[in-house]
Amino acid sequence: MKVKFLADADLNSRVIKGLRRREPLVDFQSAEEAGLPGKSDMEVLEIASSLQRVLVTHDRKTMPAAFGAFAAQRQSAGVLIVPQSLPVVIAIEELLLVWAASDAADWINMISPIPL
Repeated sequence: MKVKFLADADLNSRVIKGLRRREPLVDFQSAEEAGLPGKSDMEVLEIASSLQRVLVTHDRKTMPAAFGAFAAQRQSAGVLIVPQSLPVVIAIEELLLVWAASDAADWINMISPIPL
């Protein structure tokens, strides 16, 4: 099954818009579409898991610890951490690579920085 993405509330919206424009077949749900703003990291991970979507976030500070606690209790669809300093065009190309070259099952219980 193809990777589906879910943006955390802190993800730069230009990444979502750019990836959708670059490859319209990519399924990338925004935080607003999923009702994530104001939710805790654990709630966000729960929603991403229930939707079977890899979470894409800029949060390198609290998300790794939350992911560890979450994955110890139940299965995660995965998390990709994009540094805020990474140019948007590179973030888009890296996420496109993840989408094109991997399967959703490859990301189960995985957390990885972008670029790969």
